[in-house]
Parts: sequence; C-alpha cells; structure tokens
Amino acid sequence: MPHSPDTMFSLLDQHGAFATLAEPMPDRTFSAAGRSMVKLLQKNNELTKFRVLRNQVFELLDVRSFAEIKELIDDEERRHLVSRRAYGLIGNMFGIHGNEREIVATVASYSRTADSVIRYLKSKVLNRYASHIEMTNEVDALSSPVDLLLIVFDDSYHQKARFEAKRKLLLMNLAGYIDQRERETDIEAKFADFLHFLNRHVWLPGTKIGDLELVYLHSRHHAADFSCLDYQLLSRDQGEKVRLQPGEKLTLLKRRRFKAQGREIPIYVSIRKKAPETKVLKLLRKGEENPAVAVDDELGLMGVLDNLTDVKLFQSHLTKSAIAAHSFMVLEDISDSLTSGVDYRNKNIGSSVGTRMLKFFARMGGMRVEFIVHTNKSYLDYMYKRDVAHDEYEVKRIFDSGTAELLFPADIYFLDMKKARDHQIAWYRAKIEGA
Repeated sequence: MPHSPDTMFSLLDQHGAFATLAEPMPDRTFSAAGRSMVKLLQKNNELTKFRVLRNQVFELLDVRSFAEIKELIDDEERRHLVSRRAYGLIGNMFGIHGNEREIVATVASYSRTADSVIRYLKSKVLNRYASHIEMTNEVDALSSPVDLLLIVFDDSYHQKARFEAKRKLLLMNLAGYIDQRERETDIEAKFADFLHFLNRHVWLPGTKIGDLELVYLHSRHHAADFSCLDYQLLSRDQGEKVRLQPGEKLTLLKRRRFKAQGREIPIYVSIRKKAPETKVLKLLRKGEENPAVAVDDELGLMGVLDNLTDVKLFQSHLTKSAIAAHSFMVLEDISDSLTSGVDYRNKNIGSSVGTRMLKFFARMGGMRVEFIVHTNKSYLDYMYKRDVAHDEYEVKRIFDSGTAELLFPADIYFLDMKKARDHQIAWYRAKIEGA
C-alpha cells in the first residue's frame, strides 16, 4: 500500500521528487540538476510543498539559501550557535518544558526511538537481512537535528548516509509527535491507574503482585495448517518432563486468578503498553501523521482462559469490578468470533485473518482499554497456526503496508522486498513448526 504523497512520508519515496540522489541537492536553483528537480516537482504538483519544506529548512538552519547551507557545513562555530537556537525552536514546537539541557535530553530520546525503530526491524522482521540494512555509524551516533539535517546536504557523505539522516529526522519527528500526545493525554498516569484497578479490584484478593502459577499447554497441531488439534494442560513438573514429537508444541503460561460465581478461575494475562518504536511503526504502517492513531489505543490486555464459560465470566467480572472501583464500565466495538465461529477479520493491511478471539474496548475511569480474550485453543492458533501466527502477522504487516520498502528502498539497500518477505515468512514458519 503506497503512502500518500500528501504526508511527510513522501520525503522518503525514492521514486518521487524528494528522493535522495547520488549527489546532494544543488546549491544553485538554475543549475542543470536544479532545473530537472523543478520540472519533476511541477510534474508531480509538489512545487508548493517543496517551497514550504525549503523555508522550514532555511528557518531551522537560520540561512537564506542552499549556498549558505554549504557554508554552514564547514563553519563549526556557527553550527554550534545554530544548533542551540534550533533546540529552542524544536522545544517550543513540541511543548517541551524545561531548560536547554532538558530540551536536548528530550530530543535525544526522540533520536533513540528513531534508532530503535531500525534496530527492531533489524533484529526481528528483517533479521536475516541485518547486514543489508545496518545503519551508517556516523548517522547512528548523532542526535542533533541540525547535524543530521546538514548531512542531507553534505556531498562528503554517501547517498545511503544522506538518506539515513533524512529518515532519522522523519522518525524523530514522529517520536516527538507521539511524546507530545502522551503528555497531553497523561498516558503514564492512566497506565498506572489501570494496573492499580486490576490488582485492587479484578484479581483474586490477597494475591501478592507477581505471584503466578506456571502451567504448560502440550498441544498437537494439524499437518496442513498447523492449527491446534487438541491439547493437554500440564503442571510445571509435568511439562518439564515432556519430550516433543513432530507436530507438537509446549507453551508456558503464567496464570493468576479471579473469583466469579463462587470459584477461582485461572487466567493468563499479558498487559500491553506499546514501546515507543512500535508506536512510530504504527504511524508508518498506517501512513498517518496524527499521533492519536498510535497513542490512544496504547493500553491493552490479552487474557487466555480455559474455556468459553470462563471467558464470559471474565467479561462479566470486569464490569462488576469497575462498579467496585466506583466507575461505570462501557464495552465498545465488540467483535466475538469465539462464540460465533466466524473468524475475526481486520481490514488493516497485513492483519491476521482466521484468528478467533473476543475483542472489545472497555471505557472507564477516563481510560479506553483494548481487551483481547482467548481460550487456550484459540491462543495456540494465535501463536502457531499458518497465516495466523503473530510472528508471521508482524512480518506481513510491515511488508504489505509498504513500510519496509519506504524505510529500506531497493536502490539504496539492494533488497528485493517481495523475496525478503517470502523468505522471512518461511523462516518463521520453520522456526514455529520445528519441535
């Protein structure tokens, strides 16, 4: 899915007017290269966008022309002054309160998030191509927006390094948007409140925080699609003695308990608070500049219960627990493929189809929390079934959304993304289906 030419992501499009070329942007508009660029901008109806971006660059660098940018590259003393000024401007833009040192530290955290996006892809989604997509050391080491921006115009840097500097600036910008939105919505306090609600009102009273029961699911899987045929619930001691055969998996669950209808019901719980890099990736996948898309569904919980009866009891227990916490809980956007028998289908690119789950959003106490609830069997499909498994799904959505091609264009990284996608999926399938 190509990203919209109207968003900032078009700056990374190597087929567009803002492509990073073998040589930096000319410092004279009326040079042959400059005239060619203007023609391309006119053809793509992006001349106004170029003028806006050019003016923003000039204002941030405190220059009046591209020729002055070339001079600034070689003037270390002036670069230092320009950088200090730029930090003040950026701090005000993102609403960062504090002194100069605090602003620099916050912007440096945006740089770390930008680097983490690439490292996450390098270590997971594109791990077999880590050497292909490794970042230039000089770009990796920088966190100053001015220094990174000057690299884009510096002909002493190779095309790859200049592209990576531009890419890092764009990712830092997204990280700044997200940080600002999180401060506005006070997401950290809401996350703490959510954990307090669970520990105080949902889980079994008197249970120590972190006291979990370890059990194993010993499952057999269908040869055709590796869906779960059946499973046995084993104690920790029993699970540790299992010797797996082909087509079998052993899955550890750390369970806590809640009380409903006079009995204690075990549940495996995974509480989600997205890492900064995954929020940036979500904006990239969706082609969205609005940070609310990445932040406003940040809080989530996945629960795994033994059977459908326990699933229904858990849902009911949640609403009753909210009343105990002096809040009414409203359940929104409910989709239930556990009881309907119809596979959950999401319209998002790369989303896993064929997944059975109960999914809903719970609104209470000023929070909106996403809940995904599985039975043991549907969870095993979520983990291992062909075309459904989460690791497979993660690869597909990065490739099928165009994010991999956007961040690692073929003319710079020499990767065939279709082949890379197929190889990565095959690698994960072999890893999953191996004993």
